[in-house]
Amino acid sequence: MPTVLIADDNKQITSILEEYAKKEGFTTHIALDGPEALRLFDSFRPDIILLDVMMPKMDGFEVCREIRKTSNVPIIMITARGEDFEKIMGLDIGADDYIVKPFSPGEVMARVRAVLRRMARKDEEGKQFYAYDNLQIDLDSYLVTINGQNVSLTKKELELLWTLATNENKVFSRENLLNTLWGYDYFGDSRTVDSHIKRLRAKLDEFEHDGWEIKTIWGVGYKFEGKVS
Repeated sequence: MPTVLIADDNKQITSILEEYAKKEGFTTHIALDGPEALRLFDSFRPDIILLDVMMPKMDGFEVCREIRKTSNVPIIMITARGEDFEKIMGLDIGADDYIVKPFSPGEVMARVRAVLRRMARKDEEGKQFYAYDNLQIDLDSYLVTINGQNVSLTKKELELLWTLATNENKVFSRENLLNTLWGYDYFGDSRTVDSHIKRLRAKLDEFEHDGWEIKTIWGVGYKFEGKVS
């Protein structure tokens, strides 16, 4: 039976989400603040986490960062304000999706099912390792190295690099990348892709990589351009 960790300081919200999650066949664990969310995560290793941004003692962003140091468990951030910078920040630090309050519990469960389906498809693809020139990407371990040095990327940044690099010289539109990495049921827009590309490039550019680059194709999108024949 799959398990879900619901972290929110509003007991009414956790009660409603717990009720719907149990109807979907989930075992549930409830946290009312950030440290409790981390404790329950370490104890039960849930299959997915619903994580509120505004929590006492430690906010959802901080909790997400801590979890991402050791795990790629799917995380759906819940935000009250729905401002773009909060959505982008959550995705940049490794969240898989976000949802804005007020929400329908049924919609939340639909998002949970969608994220778990995407994760299941990735698990079925088997061992995934890619190397080009001085770049190595291990998707199983979520590790990237350039010239043998570790590159610290978020989950989505790594998946974006993987998608582009394993399709050398193929041009991806922003919409294509958005659908591929976040899914057709994701409600974001192309600015999410641009933000991730910008941050990814900044991190990659800290290392010398003359043999390849992520190139912008103006008016279209992006591609991984290899220069080593």
